[in-house]
Amino acid sequence: MKRLVYSPGEPSGIGIDLIIQLATSDFWEKIKFPVIVLADPLLLQSRAKLLNRKIDIVKVSENEIYSRNKHAQIKIITLSKCKNFTPGKLYKSNASYTLKNLDYGIELAFNDKNTALVTGPLSKENIIKIEESFTGHTERIQDLTFSSDVLMLLASGKIKVALATTHIPLKEVASSINGKMLQTKIEILDQELKTKFGISKPKIKLLGLNPHAGEGGKIGIEEKEILYPLARKLRAKGINISDPISADTAFTKKTLNETDAYLAMYHDQALPVLKALSFGKSINITLGIPIIRTSVDHGVALDVAGTGNSDPSSLIEAFKTAQRLI
Repeated sequence: MKRLVYSPGEPSGIGIDLIIQLATSDFWEKIKFPVIVLADPLLLQSRAKLLNRKIDIVKVSENEIYSRNKHAQIKIITLSKCKNFTPGKLYKSNASYTLKNLDYGIELAFNDKNTALVTGPLSKENIIKIEESFTGHTERIQDLTFSSDVLMLLASGKIKVALATTHIPLKEVASSINGKMLQTKIEILDQELKTKFGISKPKIKLLGLNPHAGEGGKIGIEEKEILYPLARKLRAKGINISDPISADTAFTKKTLNETDAYLAMYHDQALPVLKALSFGKSINITLGIPIIRTSVDHGVALDVAGTGNSDPSSLIEAFKTAQRLI
């Protein structure tokens, strides 16, 4: 039986607000498959009270047969107790709770191809307090699914952006880029655009690392030594990818219309453009892994948690995409 599992992320943020808002909206019953939420029932009850929403919490087990979603009904699996329900402030005592829910959600999807994982926003800052090596959802999923490589893609109806490097300091980006790594990322992107998005011959734009794509080696050598040769090699293999282009002209209206996806060299090279065009309407999809995982395009939003002012649009898109992919 197909199902969607939701890991709400940081309990002090809006991930828990959003699922309560959706469960009490018309959208909830329109989801084709049952949604299972990984959460402490007391956290849900506490937040629902703050939001002035009435919900019906139903505890379920991992292996039972689930019915479709009913209005205001939230099916849950509880793994541990949330230590502090207060929204708007991070508590180290909640970090293990957050991480346990995420890991369990990954495990469910990994062990059952009929399960898709949808994730809410978490605070890396808080989880690092108990696990220093933690760098984010994407890397955690790669580790727990034993995937050799992984690719973060953020997508909306207007733009798709994949990231060659994700959550690393900017000073480490240049040394992290090499032909082998980039070839693997591009091959994943090309294949997944075909299989997940139904694009028969994806048109991929490769962003240069340096201003003006290096200007022939005058402003950095990465384009000349790595990116141009790689683009030629991949085109010879049948992948429709551009030579490296300067990020400052890569997102004109004309170029956007001619592009199925961009590969950016680092996190903030392209995501500001995506968020300017589509914030709240885009989603995060992890590619190159043996599970379906989608997520919201925003952070924990501590400033609006518990206020009722959270916008569920991105989570709705994440559920819609997970439903389509599964």
